[in-house]
Amino acid sequence: MPSERTEVQVRPGVEGDLVALTDIYNHYVRETPITFDTLIFTPEERRPWLLSHPEDGPHLLKVAVTPESQEILGYATSSAFRPKPAYATSVEVTVYLAPHATGRGVGAHLYRSLFESLAEEGLHRAYAGIAQPNEASVRLHERFGFRHVGTYREVGFKFGRYWDVAWYEKEL
Repeated sequence: MPSERTEVQVRPGVEGDLVALTDIYNHYVRETPITFDTLIFTPEERRPWLLSHPEDGPHLLKVAVTPESQEILGYATSSAFRPKPAYATSVEVTVYLAPHATGRGVGAHLYRSLFESLAEEGLHRAYAGIAQPNEASVRLHERFGFRHVGTYREVGFKFGRYWDVAWYEKEL
């Protein structure tokens, strides 16, 4: 049975969100193979990441909040795909949700807002790496027009085992 949908507002991320965003990310560091980071971060350690996502330009940070309490439910980002200049028209995208906000449509709200903003940026492609297995993330990305382009086998080692990462791409 699907979970209840959540009313959500999406806005750009701001410095005041840093503690909550760090808490969300650290959950995935500690509990899942979704990120290949293995040590949790302090908010100060995450500050450069937050500052690398200004309100305009191709590298964005979108935050989903509840309308009433402004509780942060999750975030989506677009970041540099690779550092070399010829990659500048490509971005890597990702979504992280608070554990209690999964399965309620929050990720779709975030991606809808992110891709609407990216449409104005003159970009060519978006890429997403999804540690496997992660059917919910695969479904979300496919819903937004991503297609599977390949899988890196056993590319990351975490929690005493190797993990595959499936790569998806979307035309922008």
